[in-house]
Formats: sequence, C-alpha cells, structure tokens
Amino acid sequence: MISYYFNLFGVLMFAMSGALAALDKNMYKDLFGISFTGFATAVGGGTLRDIILGAHPIAWVADNNYLIAITAGIILMIIFRKQLHRIPKILLVFDSIGIAIYTIIGMEKALALDVAPLAAVVMGLFTAVMGGVIRDTLINEIPQIFRKEIYATACIAGALVYLLLKYSSLPEIWSAVISIVTIIAIRLAAVKFRWSLPKLDI
Repeated sequence: MISYYFNLFGVLMFAMSGALAALDKNMYKDLFGISFTGFATAVGGGTLRDIILGAHPIAWVADNNYLIAITAGIILMIIFRKQLHRIPKILLVFDSIGIAIYTIIGMEKALALDVAPLAAVVMGLFTAVMGGVIRDTLINEIPQIFRKEIYATACIAGALVYLLLKYSSLPEIWSAVISIVTIIAIRLAAVKFRWSLPKLDI
C-alpha cells in the first residue's frame, strides 16, 4: 500500500516536471501542449516497463488514480507557475524526486514478477528515465540521460542500494526510503558540484 502511494506521488512529481518544462518553453497559451507533455512525462517510463515485462493492463490504464494524480500535477503547475518559477532549480527538484521514486517502484514491480535482480535494476532505470527522455524530446531539448552530468548513474546506484537492503533484515519501507534518498542526494550533489562521468577518448 505504501509503495502504491509512493507511485502516485512519483506520477504527480513527473507530471509537474513535464508541465513545468513545457511552461519554460513559453508554451503558456498551449494548454494541450502543457498537459500532453506532463502526461507523457508521467506515464512514459512506467508504460515502457509494463510493455517489456508483459504486465497487463498497464498501470495507469487500470487505475483512475494515476490520471487524477497527473491532472492534479498539471493543474497545480499551471496555477502556481509564477511562484514556482521563483524557486531556483525547481525543475531539477521535481525531476530528481520523480526519478528516485520511479527507480524503486520499477524495481519492485519487476522483482514481484520474478525478474532477475540485475534485470530489475535495468527495469528500474527504464521506469525512471524514459519519461524524462520523452519530455525533453517533446520540448526539443537533449535528454538528460545523454548529457554529461550524472543522471542515470544516480538511479543505478540507488537501485543497487535497494537490492542490497531488500535482502537484509531492514523493513522494506526503510529500504525504499534509503534508496530514494540516495538517488536524490547523488543527483542534486552531481549538479551542485558538477560531477560527471569521464569521457571516452575515442
């Protein structure tokens, strides 16, 4: 039940992230464009995960609460866009929370379907980053995953932490919380201190 509400919160964060990214592109008058970008960002990763895993029906298709969370996120972003734009790097915060929650939710679903642990890490990564890839593509930006700053690596690190903690005696909720905080911390620290992976000299 807790993971379900985590999932809805992640959907809300990603919907806000997508809507804010569209608003940053001065799409103020295009309500459909803002809504579609928020929706695609929120459901993109989870939809791809469910298709790969053969999990049907796809989560947001079977549960109206996902669409309610997405709609709420988009409406909140439109109403409070001016106030939120005053907060430095607010898009980074929403996106970091979203990828952290989605990584763990994606892993949980994969593991529940008896996917191999390391493959579950990949499923967690796909769940986390594909919504952002769709968002950045829609607004004509280079997707975060292809930029030099640490992004997918933070998801992988948190996923591995979750994998280790899951097989410990720690309660599952704490395993999830610690892993989510790990991803958020790595992502925000990477941006603040400009961490990046070494380039290949090919």
